[in-house]
Amino acid sequence: MRTPFVVGHRGAAGLEPENTIRSINRAIDIGVDAVEVDVRRSKDGELVIMHDPTVDRTTNGHGRVSSFTLKELKALDAGKGERVPTLDELISSMRGKVDLFIEIKEPETVPDIVDHIEEEGVAPSTTFVSFFHNSLLEAKQLSPYSRCGAIFSCDPADPSRLALDVKADLVLPNHSYMTERTVREAHARKLLVQTWTVNNPDDLARVVKFGVDGVASDFPNVMVDSIPNQ
Repeated sequence: MRTPFVVGHRGAAGLEPENTIRSINRAIDIGVDAVEVDVRRSKDGELVIMHDPTVDRTTNGHGRVSSFTLKELKALDAGKGERVPTLDELISSMRGKVDLFIEIKEPETVPDIVDHIEEEGVAPSTTFVSFFHNSLLEAKQLSPYSRCGAIFSCDPADPSRLALDVKADLVLPNHSYMTERTVREAHARKLLVQTWTVNNPDDLARVVKFGVDGVASDFPNVMVDSIPNQ
């Protein structure tokens, strides 16, 4: 695996409609090490791949994801004729090809997400990540073979300690707040550091200098072209 490893953010969100099978396949074809997607629940309880709480930005529909049944979500155009995928459809499309990062957007979905991951046998290649850090602790308890990562959009005093408090394996800081100290302290505590969302060579060079273990990008082609696969 290359160092740092490359995670396709919502597939290849800068190249294809985000969080769609098309976007995931594009990222895999580019040669990423993992893909990251977001999971929410539909009105009828189905787990679907969607970042925002509403469908407005990424589809031709309007309203909250939770107000649509799966059938209604499937009737929407998610870009270039793509449909909103379910978690199971996503797993089927990428099984055995790359690792999976699942961002938990709704804490109450954790048990169901874990059930799907365990039933599909992909827990060892799955990493749960979230801003809701207590959800990571729950995921780790339910799926001990999965990894967990605590996301930070700012620069807290001690992100590594906050991650360890919820049994996380990774620290995921926004690249804008990345420092060499962030990485050094995480590594001292046996934590990996995967930063987001790195979209250009200059930012990549900066975080690589800090010693990050992974980068998430909307343009994974730029990252893959810049990082040798050792």
